[in-house]
Amino acid sequence: MTSERVRVPPIKCQGIKTKLVDWIRENLPGQMQGTYFEPFLGSGVVAFNVRPKRAFLTDSNPHIVAFYEQIKRGQITPLLVSKFLATEGGKLRTYGADYYYEVRDRFNSQKDPLDFLFLSRSCFNGLIRFNRSKSYNVPFGHKPNRFTKSYITKICNQVKWVSLLLRRNEDWTLACMDFREALSRAMATDFVYCDPPYLGRHIDYFNSWSDMEEKQLRETLDQSGAKFTLSTWLKNTYRTNECIDTIWAGFRMVTREHFYHIGAKETNRNSMTEALILNYEHSMSENKPINKVEQLGLFESLIPA
Repeated sequence: MTSERVRVPPIKCQGIKTKLVDWIRENLPGQMQGTYFEPFLGSGVVAFNVRPKRAFLTDSNPHIVAFYEQIKRGQITPLLVSKFLATEGGKLRTYGADYYYEVRDRFNSQKDPLDFLFLSRSCFNGLIRFNRSKSYNVPFGHKPNRFTKSYITKICNQVKWVSLLLRRNEDWTLACMDFREALSRAMATDFVYCDPPYLGRHIDYFNSWSDMEEKQLRETLDQSGAKFTLSTWLKNTYRTNECIDTIWAGFRMVTREHFYHIGAKETNRNSMTEALILNYEHSMSENKPINKVEQLGLFESLIPA
């Protein structure tokens, strides 16, 4: 039985798990009846592909939450996105970097979710990064012709797909809040998928992330009593994540090699051993692969592509 094709959401960000979604799904736990929690929603690629029946999806970045909330309410539609990106893309082709920085200044002043989408798709390497003043500060991606007709169509199809998901699933809650507040609502019958900033490899996504936050994440997960899967990193060519043997010691771990394309220079783009930390027993049959999306009582049936 083959796994379903992974769909890509309209927001891009560093560390997006598009190529790891199948692996993550394969390691989810068995039957549950509770709520799926994701306190570091980011692009939403994991939650949107897993498609839980009930979900509490949160992020500390208000711009991500506002973007998806407006899609859910029908305030951002594929047609609106198409017109917006065609207009703004035309100005980017004409004025280049000057116009990119004009939109960046406008976004930092007005916080328009459509400007956020424009920036995430035309900035350097699809980064989401804010300074200490909470101003978006990613430089231009040096592609003034970024918004071709085909590229806009691709983004609009992604918006359409997410819109169908968000508007169909009435039991999905979106909220902007700190992970500690989000996880204080989780119970032993729930499941939590965590994809926090990678300690020791963090490019400032919205808030800082240190050993203290990593320890508090472990504590809040323990207090919830819920089953959880945590995405993190084990090692790369140069070093190893020390928190695996300290903060996350004693849990089950599965690993997989992965390659990121974030560095500005090719020499900085290295493979990494990804790790999933699990607080439950899990085994996959080597002779009979299981489509975990269909197996889990927590998740809904598949939506046709």
